[in-house]
Parts: sequence; C-alpha cells; structure tokens
Amino acid sequence: MKRFTDLSWRLDATTKTSEKEALLVDYFRAVPPGDGAVAVRILSGGRQSRAVSTALLRTWAAEAAGIPDWLVEECYAHVGDLAETLALLLPEPVAGSGAEAATEWGGLADCLRGTVERIRAEADEERKRAMVEEVWRGLGPAERIVWHKFLTGGLRLGVSRTLVARALSVVAGVEPAEMLERLVAARLETAEDYLELLDPAASATSRRPYPFFLAAPLDEPPAGLGDVAGWQVEWKWDGARAQLVRRGGETALWTRGEELVGERFPEVVAAADRLPEGTVLDGELLVIRGGRQLGFDQLSKRLHRKAPTRRDVAALPVAFLAYDLLESGGVDLRGEPLASRRQRLEALAAAEGWPGLEPRSADEPVQAPVPEGTPFLLSPLLAPADWAAVASARATARERGVEGVMLKRRDGAYGVGRTRGEWWKWKIEPLEIDAVLIGAVAGHGRRAGLHTDYTFGVWDDGRLVKIANAYSGLTDKELTEVDRIIRATTLEKKGPWRGVTASLVMELAFERVAESTRHASGVAVRFPRIVRWRKDKSPAEAGTLADLRALVAPVEPLSPLPSLPQAPRAPRSARAPRPTSSPGDRQRRLWEDEA
Repeated sequence: MKRFTDLSWRLDATTKTSEKEALLVDYFRAVPPGDGAVAVRILSGGRQSRAVSTALLRTWAAEAAGIPDWLVEECYAHVGDLAETLALLLPEPVAGSGAEAATEWGGLADCLRGTVERIRAEADEERKRAMVEEVWRGLGPAERIVWHKFLTGGLRLGVSRTLVARALSVVAGVEPAEMLERLVAARLETAEDYLELLDPAASATSRRPYPFFLAAPLDEPPAGLGDVAGWQVEWKWDGARAQLVRRGGETALWTRGEELVGERFPEVVAAADRLPEGTVLDGELLVIRGGRQLGFDQLSKRLHRKAPTRRDVAALPVAFLAYDLLESGGVDLRGEPLASRRQRLEALAAAEGWPGLEPRSADEPVQAPVPEGTPFLLSPLLAPADWAAVASARATARERGVEGVMLKRRDGAYGVGRTRGEWWKWKIEPLEIDAVLIGAVAGHGRRAGLHTDYTFGVWDDGRLVKIANAYSGLTDKELTEVDRIIRATTLEKKGPWRGVTASLVMELAFERVAESTRHASGVAVRFPRIVRWRKDKSPAEAGTLADLRALVAPVEPLSPLPSLPQAPRAPRSARAPRPTSSPGDRQRRLWEDEA
C-alpha cells in the first residue's frame, strides 16, 4: 500500500507526461499482480465504490479534532479538497497504536478488499467509525489524504487511460494501441486478470469493444475543408454513443464510457442474436416512440434503470442507430476507408431489414414511420450539393431534435480517440439568456478559496427562480472579482452555499430547454455555461421564465402506451405475504423514480 501512496504523491508532483509514464512503468514492474490489477483499474478511471459518506467523515473528523462543524466547512472552503482538509485537521498519529501497521497495510488489494471493504460492509455506524478512527491513529497527513479518497471513492491521480496503456505496453512489450484495446474491456478483478493483460500472447477478449473514435468540434464554417464530395455528412443525434459487439455467440453493448449496459436495453441485445457472428457496430442509442426519436433526457431514464421492467421498455423503447461497421465476420475493418465501411454497413442493413430514421420536427408529418419496437436502424446520409446545403441542413437541426451535423472524411480510417481533421461535429449555435447570479459555492483544487460554482435564476412574477448551475466561462481575473462581490453581498449561508443579493448578470449559453417536473421552475437547460459577464445590464434587465419557456422545443404528443398482458393473479388467500421494505429500500425506489 505504501508503494501506491508514494506513487500517487510522485504523480501529483510532476506535470511532465514522460516523468509520469516512467513512474508508472517502475510501479507496474515492481508491484505484485494482485495489486497491479487494482491499481490499473483505479488509474485508468474505473468506478470506485464509497465506503463512508463525506458527511460522516466530516462529523467524525470534527469530533476527533475537537472543533465545531462550521470550522471544518470554512477550512474546506479555503483548502478546496475535503480529503486534505480532514487529514490536516485530525490529531497527530499515535505511535505504537493498534493501527501502526496502517503504513504497512500490505498490498493495495489487501487495503481495498480488506480494510475498505470491511468498513463498507459494516452496517453499525459506531463500529464503522471505530474502524476508521483506528486507521487514522496510525497514519500521517500525507497517507490520510489517500486513505480518505479510498473511503469516499474519489481517488483521481491525473493520468489518462492512454498514459496507463503506454506504461503497461512498455512492461508487457506490446504496442500501445493493442494495450489500449485490452484495457477497454479488461475485468481486472484478480491477479490472473492482470497477468493476462500483460501477456504478449494473450488472445483477444471475445466481447471487447474497440476504442471509440471521437469527433473534434468545428468552430468555423466548413468551406475550408475542401470539396464537400470528399466528406460523409450525417446528423448528429441526441443519444448515447455505443458499440455493439457480437462475438462467440454473445452480445455486449458498451457506452463510450466503456460501461456494459446490455442489461439496461434487453430489447437491443435480444435482437442482436440475429446478427452475423463477428460483427461490431458503432452507433447511437436512441429512444424511438411514435415514429420519432426522443431527446437524451428520455434516454437517461433508461440509462439509470439497470433492470428495466416491461413497462419501462414499452414506455421508452430503445433502438440502436448504426452509422459504422467496425468488424464483419471477425475481420477488423477499421483500417478500411469510411466509404467502404459504409457500403458494407448498408449491405448488412438491407439484409437485416433495418429501416432508416429521418429526424423531423414536431409539426412535420412522418412519411415512413419506424414501426414501434424496431431494435436496429440505419443512420441516413445527407447528400448536399455544396457546403451551403450543409449549412442549411444544420440550421434545421434544433427543430428536428438533433444537435447538428457530422462531417467524416470518406477516405479516412477509424482511428483512436480524438484526431483532428478526420471527424468533425458542427453543432448548432447554442441558445442564450441573461440570468442573475443568486448563489455560489467555493470551488476545489486550483479554485480553492474562490466561489466559482454559481447558481443562476431568472424572473418570474417578480421573484428569481433557479434555472441552472454553471461553472465555466470566466477568466481568472473575473473569478477573483466575482468572489469579492459574493463575499460582500452574502445574505444567507447553508453549509458551503452562499445566497447573495441580486447584483450580477451573466449571459448563459445552453444546448436546449425542456419541460421538467424535477425543477421548481418547471424547465431544465442542458449543458449550461457562462458566455460573458454582462456588466452593462442591471438585474432588472435579466431574462424571465417566460423567455426561457419560449425556447422549449415543441414536442409532438406521444401515442398511447401499448397495453401490457397481465398474468392471471392467484386468489388472495394463496398469495405469499408482501415483504416489508426498509427505509433504505423506499429511499432507493424514490431515487430511481426521480432518475
């Protein structure tokens, strides 16, 4: 464990990529396989579980240090990192304590699967606290910081998955691109998984996806890209990027975040059984209902349901919209030109009977509606005569419910990561409104000590109602100036949040507005960010809720939900008693309903 702690601090002490890579190579060469598996998962951005809530850690640390809770919050606002704040506030370690072995926890795997897992599994809060305090007594501040991040599942060490792959490729003696592909779907639960990852002769994982090829944003009109005939033009859909892998008689559905989500979309996975063996599709997950695609806000309801019910599937049926074919018959096609891959994809779609999907506005009739429950669709191509025609199509994107257009070089291969010049996303111009700053929270890390996380509102019947939180868009000089104003105009404090006098107006940009039952204002904006500080406007001149509602895209009324067949019910006397649910179960159901 000490080896990993030292690695984390050395990585934090340098900004040079070459030095970080050298540190990782040295670590992976020396670490036991079991620790290596855990370290790779953490360093490459794997999901971490939380053993203790930050609220409990705050309370326990305050009592251990003999200080009030409000002082912990004030220190946190200045330090900007909760793990570091608590580590510095705690009393000095006790020499010879029962936790003196904490600096010699054994390996990383022993720490996480032993100490941390035992704390996570402990239901009694007092025993959980005693276990945490026992470790505290044997750790110095530097070690406590890493320990706190393990407990809260928030350890981030400033290295990318690509950098981890490069270091591992040196250790294993394989190409970095191959190692990156192995990492995408590596399970890394055991020492054997780690050894297989580093084995130069390891066979390909049957359900492993390819690294996603990403588009770069196009900030200027595309006239400078040459002849439009050299580019494949498609719509940019408002869904979730995904790869569908059909190998070895099994189907895997991966999101761009490299998360397996097949169990959340059983209708897609079941239909994929008909696909030819050795097929990998790149595309988009979309909710299709009433012959039209619905927005990401509807898809997110399915993304949050790990085990959807029949009613979930009926209410929000999901389809896989394919726009690239990466593997056919077990043959990797990524090196072929896009035009060739597209021909193969169209042939597969024709053989399987996949319809196309044309995005249309709510008031535009659907000429050929997609049958309800169609699991696979083909992304249509635009056939513009020139770049002016592309611009005209892009201008209709918002009313069609898409985000803009995609431009892909027809003679280009399918690459790895974001490679400028091959794929471009030309998104629609954002919507904008002037909003009033009504509250703020102090930032973290480099922004520690400054209030940089802002809450904005607009006018509704003479009062300000919250519409968004935004965190980016101002210069460092402006952040400092705004922080000074926030401190001088604070009206109330609720924990780290400060409510302020209405005095600052900012121009906000966002992608779209939708009706929402989860927000008091009744609307939700997507991807809000600050465009500029409107020093020329007073709060009274800011926008209104009516202005924002006028930007809500019209939505066509959906067709009624299909009726679901009901299984015959047993007589009441023959039914098993209904199990009682705990408060935790009820809270979890409430959270799932909100999500």
